Amino acid sequence: MPGNTFGRLFRITTWGESHGPAGGVTIDGCPAGLALDLAAIQAQLDRRRVGQSRMTSARNEPDQVEILSGVFEGRTTGTPISMLIRNTNVRSSDYDALRDVYRPGHADYTYDAKYGFRDHRGGGRSSARETAARVAAGAVARQVLAPLGVTFVAWTQRLADLEAQVIDERTIEDNPMRCPDPAVAAQMVELVEAARRDRDSLGGVVEVRARGVPAGLGEPVFDKLDALIGHAMFSIPAVKAVEIGSGVDVARLRGSQNNDPFIRADDGSVTTSSNHAGGILGGISTGAEIVVRLTAKPPASIAQAQQTVTQAGEPATIVVKGRHDPTVLPRLVPVAEAMLALVLVDCWLQQRAARLASE
Repeated sequence: MPGNTFGRLFRITTWGESHGPAGGVTIDGCPAGLALDLAAIQAQLDRRRVGQSRMTSARNEPDQVEILSGVFEGRTTGTPISMLIRNTNVRSSDYDALRDVYRPGHADYTYDAKYGFRDHRGGGRSSARETAARVAAGAVARQVLAPLGVTFVAWTQRLADLEAQVIDERTIEDNPMRCPDPAVAAQMVELVEAARRDRDSLGGVVEVRARGVPAGLGEPVFDKLDALIGHAMFSIPAVKAVEIGSGVDVARLRGSQNNDPFIRADDGSVTTSSNHAGGILGGISTGAEIVVRLTAKPPASIAQAQQTVTQAGEPATIVVKGRHDPTVLPRLVPVAEAMLALVLVDCWLQQRAARLASE
């Protein structure tokens, strides 16, 4: 199956290119009867869109969502929900010089190797522009999960060598880096500005958490919850590593340190006193907070001269023009939340069919 569809019961198919007339998503499997909050969908798209600050691309897209099907009188009908997001601020001429050369760090060469043909305008389908459709779908998933008490939060944990030392979630949306440490956020902004002046870019880490997730989500053996999360997060452009819970740090721990002791919570449910596992054991949610970290590379489009080759294999030097993010991190935050929501809503729908209801 072509890789434009994600999910089993709550299935999304995204479509469109960076410089095409529009992009969008079709959701199949959203339960009927959901009172869909269009403003909440738009709010999530507003968090992801370009042009928010100097920390993002200067391309100014309103990302106004249009719902074409699957909703009647404000409620989902159970039929496919189609959402469209128009591209209104393209400058395809910026890419004319890149028609016959491969940009380092981009998918230009690999798309040519796979299809023998590619859309050179902004990367076409490989562009992060595609993630707007994911955010729209994720906003619907969040509304399906909201009655269960499931909530999401994400932030920029690290930019290059700068890392948040304080986690004050109330301040995440108060700065353009979406960093929960106001003092470090200010330093991050300065570092991004310095990289921009150097015609360079920066990578870092985004952390995303889901709270109120019921225990029991995830399917042994190949569809473990952490495997599905890894699939979802690695599908996001620029993501090069994914960690769950303590992640790579477990290599430094002993079993006696890494195991999360079970305890009884105040409401009588089973929980753990620590969460090195990140809310997942045996590929199944424990009911504890799900903790995921995404490491993103520096954006590949930089205004420095770079060595490359043409489609004919001849050496060439290019300077990538156009409007590009100096770092993906602030806009990666809502995308990470959306992808985690999409995984969890799909697993929740599957869980409802996993056993007979108790008497």
